[in-house]
Amino acid sequence: MGGTSTDVAHYAGEYERSFETEVAGIRMRAPMMHIHTVAAGGGSILHFEAGRYRVGPDSAGANPGPAGYRRGGPLTVTDANILLGKLPSFPHVFGPEGNLPLDQDRVRQLFTELAEQINTNTGDNRTPEQVAEGFLAVAVENMAAAIKKISVQKGYDVSQYSLCCYGAASGQHACAVADRLGVKRILLHPLAGVLSAYGMGLADVRLLKEQALELSWQETSLTDLQSIIASLEQQGRQEMLAQHIDADCIEATGRLRLRYQGTDTALSVMFADKETMFDEFQSKYKQQFGFVYQGKPLVIEAASVEVIGLSERVEDRQFYAEHPHDQPLLVTRVFMQNAFYQAPVYRREQLIAGVPIPGPAIIIEPTSTIVIDPDWQGEITAQQDLILSRVQTKARQHILASSAPDPVMLEIFNKLFMSIAEQMGFVLQNTAHSVNIKERLDFSCAIFDGEGQLVANAPHIPVHLGSMGESVQALLRAERATMQDGDVYLLNSPYHGGTHLPDITVITPVYKDGELWFFVASRGHHADVGGIAPGSMPSDSRDIETEGVLSSGMKIVSAGLFQEQQVRNWLLSGKYPARNPEQNIADLQAQIAANQKGLQELKHMVDSYSLATVRAYMQHVQDNAEAAVRHVLKSLSGGQFVYCMDDGVEIAVTIAVNRQAGTATIDFSGTSKQSAGNFNAPSAVCKAAVLYVFRTLVQHDIPLNAGCLKPLEIIIPEGSLLNPRYPAAVVAGNVETSQYIVDALYGALGVLAGSQGTMNNLSFGNGQYQYYETICGGVGAGADFDGCDAVHTHMTNSRITDPEILEWRFPVLLEEFSIRSGSGGAGRRKGGNGVRRRIRFMEPMTVSVLSSHRLKPTFAVNGAEPGKCGRNTVILKNGTIKNLPGCAQIEVQAGDVIQIETPGGGGYG
Repeated sequence: MGGTSTDVAHYAGEYERSFETEVAGIRMRAPMMHIHTVAAGGGSILHFEAGRYRVGPDSAGANPGPAGYRRGGPLTVTDANILLGKLPSFPHVFGPEGNLPLDQDRVRQLFTELAEQINTNTGDNRTPEQVAEGFLAVAVENMAAAIKKISVQKGYDVSQYSLCCYGAASGQHACAVADRLGVKRILLHPLAGVLSAYGMGLADVRLLKEQALELSWQETSLTDLQSIIASLEQQGRQEMLAQHIDADCIEATGRLRLRYQGTDTALSVMFADKETMFDEFQSKYKQQFGFVYQGKPLVIEAASVEVIGLSERVEDRQFYAEHPHDQPLLVTRVFMQNAFYQAPVYRREQLIAGVPIPGPAIIIEPTSTIVIDPDWQGEITAQQDLILSRVQTKARQHILASSAPDPVMLEIFNKLFMSIAEQMGFVLQNTAHSVNIKERLDFSCAIFDGEGQLVANAPHIPVHLGSMGESVQALLRAERATMQDGDVYLLNSPYHGGTHLPDITVITPVYKDGELWFFVASRGHHADVGGIAPGSMPSDSRDIETEGVLSSGMKIVSAGLFQEQQVRNWLLSGKYPARNPEQNIADLQAQIAANQKGLQELKHMVDSYSLATVRAYMQHVQDNAEAAVRHVLKSLSGGQFVYCMDDGVEIAVTIAVNRQAGTATIDFSGTSKQSAGNFNAPSAVCKAAVLYVFRTLVQHDIPLNAGCLKPLEIIIPEGSLLNPRYPAAVVAGNVETSQYIVDALYGALGVLAGSQGTMNNLSFGNGQYQYYETICGGVGAGADFDGCDAVHTHMTNSRITDPEILEWRFPVLLEEFSIRSGSGGAGRRKGGNGVRRRIRFMEPMTVSVLSSHRLKPTFAVNGAEPGKCGRNTVILKNGTIKNLPGCAQIEVQAGDVIQIETPGGGGYG
């Protein structure tokens, strides 16, 4: 932990590497250390907003730095430590002459003012010290969440690990972070404050030689693999010798990357005999994903050799002169765990090896300050490492579940709830089979209270998240009497909170001792659930039966046992059954595993804080979101908007705002009647669009939850395009009409020009392959910003499939994927550009396109220009070019090309 960020990594006998990493928004496939970074450093700025304590992500940096640095900086994490007395011997390097101490008076003044502000806004009467400690608790939660992301999410039990801390700011928070993780041992190197720089200077020289294989595990002999590894090692050794590394100092280790056939998740195992490698793969797979496949073939994805040029070993080097004694330099007053203590202050280099140092205590060294909390103790080893150990079991946290939330715990529970949903998403992505879920990330995970109200979610797909609560509530109404612990349900009916049939929701009730506590749910877009077109996204469906199989609620796990035959029977039922039930079952099992992760984490939370407290804060986070939306409504003006779609039907909305009460009525009366086509949007989709829009108007970082809807009255006429009656077709309502609803709402409020207004749905397939994707486009401009180019907009947040994965898994070639320059609307603020995407088919396929704004452009605001319409084209192998309508289904042959040009966003002013 340094001044601006915290970096975390996992080590269990070897360096852990990532083979796909996102840097500055760009995904790179290259082996590198797996390091996760969060904005939680000593310079992270402290905020109080929307009734919550916030830490970062903005940083004061080195200049001006924290308030205590005498350069006019804001309050930061470092300032909290200054006020609490945790930095008693900081160098005098501040002021114009660089000879003044930290400005403790200024820090106290600012915290006093902040405490008064918090008291005025919330009635929470805390001392400045209590306020500072509250902010540190939030910072610690941010760091603990980062560590969970690279450990707990992957199945590692961090309570059995040591926490190795380094960086100048880490020593002040080490004990608190360890307590949040259940870690009982902390290691601080003699040069912990500058360990990154020291380590870089002593690092071994390493290089990786890798060869892609894609070989069958069963059909490839160990002798062949040994030959490959030996060749890679020889190449690596030659390169290492060329860098003037002594041959005696070169080591090499071989590895294979294995995966199950039909999946994309490969795991690395040490090269050994085949039985040992197979057992290691199975063990790692079960640890990370919770299960292993029985009888599924393995694929050897790649072989690699790491060649290491060893550097000088310095384990026994003495870093400090030996003048040990056990007398403190001074005794200082420090505030910890809501109380003042008298804490001795020691110099690290003068401590006697093997003599325990009970907490509270402070140890200073040339590059850092280390705080030992109460119930912890420190001990210097003969090698001058400092070991901190918890000497008393951490007591359960007692937090009053009162009607008024604690503003510190409100932020911490916000983080905890969202972290659980993110962990669920990680499990789902990594255990799923289909490209839709694993690569495109077309899924969402969320947690709900016992009444099915949305509490928190990961930042997944907005149209999923805003409507899932209705699915949970519909299931609760139908199954409450028979629901029991160990049950899991499936639902995809658009008339029971669903969106369209490919989006299958898996819902798990969370029970303890026979009492229903909460719900967890995951919704994933399945590659195919039947219907008249492969991919279950037909362009011309006229009723729900032609779009696939439907369920308004079916038990798929009973008392912990997966009901595979019942699920298979459902998938193969109806006039148009699913084409690949094995893939559906694999993805459903992944959703069940994701829900199980959420269930476990919620139970751990209850164990830590009590059921009453967790229930209370589930309500508090919803109340906080409600208050934030009410605050925004008090500054908004209402309006009206009518949006005409390509087929001539209209979405009409009137927004009436009561500023004094902080409420609004969103009335869709005047919207066209239910359509004979498939652009009908279930009411849950319409409500999800409303929730999304009003959440985006809130500037504060609040979870998307049911509280956002409480100040809003939504009127949706029954039998209309936005509230159709069974058996209306709805497949395009979720992906297309939802986008029109969002743009109409922004248009009524006058805050944003129309975005591309479509998800540009492309699906293709045959009896063997089924694939679906949404394609990005241009964003509408606002009063003070241009629209973005080439991004997914509003109700979708999925990722485009990696070209290598697309071409590996399907018989197609991606020939072009480029920005469509000039497609964004001109104006004082320019609309974002769409894209051009060309795919060539290598064998016959059925192709379906569902898209909008092919005839009518996106709208502009205040006299600017609208964005250009999109265009769909098929280019036959013989060169013939055919223009396609916005919704089309065609048969293509090998060599034919589909080209999708997506709309641009409208300009503003």
